[in-house]
Amino acid sequence: MPKLRLLCCVAGATLSLASGASAQTPPAAHAHQPAIGAWGFDVEGMDTAVLPGNDFNRYASGHYLRNTPIPADKTSYGAFDALYDNSQEALRGLIEQSAANPETAEARQVGALYASFMDEARVNSLGAVPLRADLDAVRAADTREKMAALMGRSQGGFGASLFGVYVAEDLKDPDQHSAYIVQSGLGLPDRDYYLEESFAPQRAAYLTYVTRALTLAGWANPEQAAADLIAFETRIAEQHWTQVQSRDIEKSYAPTTLADLAHNAPGFDWNGWATAAGIRNAPRLVQSQDSAYPGMARVYAETPIATLQAWQAFHVINQAAPYLSQDFVDARFDFFGKALSGAQENRPRWKRGVTLVDGSLGEALGREYVARYFPPESKAQMEALVGNIRAAMTERLQNLDWMSDATREQALYKMSRFGVKIGYPEQWRSYEGLTLAADDLYGNVERASAFEWAFSLGKLDKPVDPLEWGMTPQTVNAYYNPPRNEIVFPAAILQAPFFDPNADPAVNYGGIGAVIGHEITHGFDDQGRKVDGDGVLRDWWTAEDAARFEARAANLGAQYSALSPFEGVHVNGDLTMGENIADLGGLLLALDAYHRSLNGQPAPVLNGLTGEQRVFLGWAQVWRENIRDDALRQQVTVDPHAPGQYRAAVPPRNIDAWYAAFGVKPGDEQYLAPDARARIW
Repeated sequence: MPKLRLLCCVAGATLSLASGASAQTPPAAHAHQPAIGAWGFDVEGMDTAVLPGNDFNRYASGHYLRNTPIPADKTSYGAFDALYDNSQEALRGLIEQSAANPETAEARQVGALYASFMDEARVNSLGAVPLRADLDAVRAADTREKMAALMGRSQGGFGASLFGVYVAEDLKDPDQHSAYIVQSGLGLPDRDYYLEESFAPQRAAYLTYVTRALTLAGWANPEQAAADLIAFETRIAEQHWTQVQSRDIEKSYAPTTLADLAHNAPGFDWNGWATAAGIRNAPRLVQSQDSAYPGMARVYAETPIATLQAWQAFHVINQAAPYLSQDFVDARFDFFGKALSGAQENRPRWKRGVTLVDGSLGEALGREYVARYFPPESKAQMEALVGNIRAAMTERLQNLDWMSDATREQALYKMSRFGVKIGYPEQWRSYEGLTLAADDLYGNVERASAFEWAFSLGKLDKPVDPLEWGMTPQTVNAYYNPPRNEIVFPAAILQAPFFDPNADPAVNYGGIGAVIGHEITHGFDDQGRKVDGDGVLRDWWTAEDAARFEARAANLGAQYSALSPFEGVHVNGDLTMGENIADLGGLLLALDAYHRSLNGQPAPVLNGLTGEQRVFLGWAQVWRENIRDDALRQQVTVDPHAPGQYRAAVPPRNIDAWYAAFGVKPGDEQYLAPDARARIW
C-alpha cells in the first residue's frame, strides 16, 4: 500500500486518563474573537511592498518570515510547528495529570512511561547497561540464518532489517489485510545520501557518528566496523529503488510467496526471517520494490558475518540511543539533529518524553485531548465545509472538458463513495496487556514496540475495521487512504490558522477548506487515480483520458522541477507530483466551495481585501515557514511535499482567479500565460 497521503507531517470521551477531568475548550482572550488578527488572517505579517505577482509567499507573509526566528531546537518553524507546540503543551498537561492521579489502568500506563523517561538520573546511571542483552543477541547471531531471524524479530523491538514489513489493506482486496514487504536497511535518509557527491559531508558525519556509537557501547574495533558497515549500506543503497520509483502504486504492488522470494532473491533466509517476524502464515504477502530484492539478497550473502553483526549492533544502539544515558543522546543528536538537519539544540527532555508517550499510547491520550480541546461545534462546522468541498469536486468532475463520459462515470462513482472522518475515532483502541514500569525506560520502549507489532499482526486474521484511524486526534496533519477511499482530519489540525470557528469564512476556506480539497484530490492525483471507488487498484481510465491527464500533470511537474531554493538544490517535480496536484486541486475546490457558501450574495470586503483575495491569503498563511538549509536539502531529497514557500505560491499562479484578484499581469515574476497554466481538475 502507498504511504498515507500526508500534508507535511490529522462522541465525546468516555474514559478519562485521570480523575477530575472535564470537557472544555482552550480559554480565549475574548469570546467569539478569532485567534489570529481581527478576522483570522495575520495582516501584520504581510509585506505589501512586494507585488503579489512577483512573490506571493512574501507578499502574504514576508514580515512574518523576516521576524520569526527558528527556535534553536527546531529545524523549521511555521504554522504546523506552532500547532504542534500547542498540541505538545496540551499533552504534557494531560500526562502530568495522569501521573498525579493514576486512577485508571491507562492513566497508570501513561504516568509510568513518562516517569521512566523523565528519571534522567537513573537513565544516566545505567550507561550502556540496558543494551547488553540486545547486543549479546547480535553477537550470538553468528550465521546468516541466525542474522536473518534476528532481523525478523527486530520488527517488534530495537534493531534493523534489510526488509521491513507492515500490515495494511490489500490494494486488490481492500476488505482484507496483507503483509507488505519494503526495502530497508539504511541509516541515512535515502539512497542518494550514499551515492551523490553533494552528500559527502553528511557521509563523513555519519562515519563519525557510527564510530562514536559503537565506541560508547563497547563494540570491538569500532573504527573499522563503522567503515565496513557503511560500505555494506552503500552497496544496499545501490540496489534500492529511488523515491520516485517507490511512489508508483502499480509497480509497488507485487504479490508473492516465501517460496517465490527464496527462488527470486536467493542468499537470504526468507523463511527464517518471516517466521521470526510473525508473518510466515500471513494470508497474503506483497512486495513493494520487488526488483531491488535480488540484489539486496546477493549483497547480504556476500558480506562477512562480522560486518552484518556490526551493522545490526549499530542500529540497535542508534534506535535505543534516545532512551539511554546522555552520552548516547548527545551522539545521536549531534548527527541527526545538527549534521543532517541543522538544529542547534536538542529538544527539552519533557518534549521528548511527551513524544514517547504520544507514540506509544496515542489513543489513550487522544480520548482526553478530544474531551478537553475539541468542541462539538467545530465538528459540525467541519462537516458543513466538507459538504461544500465535496459538492465542488463533483461539479468539476461533471464539467471537465477533457474527460470522456466513460471515465467520468467511474470518477463520479468514486466521488460518491468518499468516506470522511473528522476529529476523533468512533471507537478507541485498548492498551490492555501492555506492561510499563516507572523504573524501566529501555524495557518500556521494547515492550511498547512489541505490543504495537503484535497489534499489527493481529489484523492479518481479521477483516479491515472501517472505524480504525491511521492517526491520533492530537496529530497536526490529515490524510487520504486509497484502499478505504476516505479522508481523515484529526482534531489537532482543526485550529487556527487552518480552521477557526470565529474567523472570516474566506480564510477558513483558504485554510482547512483547501486542506479538505487537497485530501479529496489525492483520490484523483497521479497515483490515487489508479484506485477505484471501492478501493481496488485497477485501471478504470480510457487510454485517451489517461494520456491527457499525464500531459497536464507533466506541465505542473515541470514548473516545480524548475525551482531551486538555493544553489545545488532543486525540487523534484516527479517526487512531489501527487502533493502538487493535490495542492492545486485543493485550492481550486476551496474557491468553488467559498463561492457556493455565499448563496448568491456578494462577499464582504475586509481591510480592503475581497473574498477571493482572502481565500488565497488564507491558503498562503498555512504554508508560511522558515526552514534551515540542511533540513531543506533533506526535504527535497526524500519528502513528497514541496517546500512551504512553493506550496504557498505555485498553485495560485495556475489559477485564473488569482490573476484577476490581485491584478497580476505579464512582466510580473510569477506570471504564467494562460496556455502555460496547469489545468487538471
